[in-house]
Amino acid sequence: MISQTLAQEVLAAAMARGGHFADLFLEDTTHHGMMLRGGKVETANTSRLHGAGVRVFAGDQFYYVYTNDTGREGLLRCARRAADAVSSSDRGVVTPMRKLALQDTHLIKVWPGDVEGAKVAAKLREASLAARAHSTDISQVTVNYIAWDQNVAIFNSEGVAAEDRRVYTRLACVAVASNGAENQTGYDAPGARLGFELFDQRVDPKVIGERAARQAVTMLHAPECPAGVMPVVIENGFGGVIFHEACGHSLEATSVSKGMSEFSGKLGAQVAAPCVTAMDDGLLPNEWGSIVIDDEGTPANNLVLIENGILKNFLTDRYYGGRMNTPSSGSGRRQSYAFAPCARMRNTYIAAGKDCDEEMIATMGNGLYAAAMGGGSVNPTTGEFNFAVDEGYLVKDGKIAHPVRGASLIGRGGEVLKRIDRVGKHMRMAQGMCGSLSGGVPTNVGQPRIRVSSMTVGGK
Repeated sequence: MISQTLAQEVLAAAMARGGHFADLFLEDTTHHGMMLRGGKVETANTSRLHGAGVRVFAGDQFYYVYTNDTGREGLLRCARRAADAVSSSDRGVVTPMRKLALQDTHLIKVWPGDVEGAKVAAKLREASLAARAHSTDISQVTVNYIAWDQNVAIFNSEGVAAEDRRVYTRLACVAVASNGAENQTGYDAPGARLGFELFDQRVDPKVIGERAARQAVTMLHAPECPAGVMPVVIENGFGGVIFHEACGHSLEATSVSKGMSEFSGKLGAQVAAPCVTAMDDGLLPNEWGSIVIDDEGTPANNLVLIENGILKNFLTDRYYGGRMNTPSSGSGRRQSYAFAPCARMRNTYIAAGKDCDEEMIATMGNGLYAAAMGGGSVNPTTGEFNFAVDEGYLVKDGKIAHPVRGASLIGRGGEVLKRIDRVGKHMRMAQGMCGSLSGGVPTNVGQPRIRVSSMTVGGK
């Protein structure tokens, strides 16, 4: 995207007034989208995002300036503005560049920019027709195609030069079921680091439409969930959002480095039940949260967060990890050049265990089976969370009795981890967009089916 010679000149300008480290991030991204509602294509668009950001570390602070002018003068102007914020006696040097040798395991067959709009629309219609065919209760279906092709170049004052190309494709279906008096919604949105071949390899639009419709109709005819403290079985796949939100964010250096995490100071301590092992893996081929390098130029890895209940590692980036005297774990990520990076999750999941899925329910007595989780909120400092259950079932005497709606799961991340008493054998991941200080980034959440011996269930 630019020469190494120009990158060195920009970094030198950024450190002209001091600072012990500087980096330069360049991005050129093309976004593709199409939305179908009511069986008709409502929007189809292509957009381009282009720009760069310069960051300088001085003392225990950093300064970040970004621009969409990536010509030589624009980049130097950006670097000088970053330098203007620095007044430091520590003066680093810019090391000659050496290009990182990287192996991209995320092979792409059909690039988003090569796909005809008619082919995209056909996939959207398949999902929409399948959803409507499920039941006459379905009153509205919206299907979205989202794809983007991101090219980045990263340079830093320690001599790192790296380039990466990242392609993502996703299909999202929302089905609304109505009885005339009230509505319920079903949702499914699988994706991967793949091109349009996603639909040949992983995603059948008909299955996605049917799944969203079934969930909406099931919840439309379900009674309200009773509230109380009870055992809860959480299904695999997007059930992992609880670990992601209630525990994963509390393991990011952004919170830990400030002492604002419930896990601060607990490295090496028992923080979960012995049956719990949790990973953050950036290496999985073509997975939604995988990376070749992070947005600071650090190669991807597979990081053990919790092993048999023991806290082993935090998610770190260069800045916040540096405040903890810990090297980067390859977790520095950002939405775009308009954000400075910070430690973020990638493919974060509870690893498969040894327990039988059916036994979890058969031996739980009375409780709740959370078949599909929705959104929620969490306080990383305390770990307190509140999550909606998009599809839930009441369990009586070890048997699934009937669906219930309006359920929510309430608790603290650290306490829930210690109350997990069953971990199933079949780990599955699901896709989401995670928001934090550095914007929204694609992440996978995942787990096998798990059982929590006691949780607060919100309802009526």
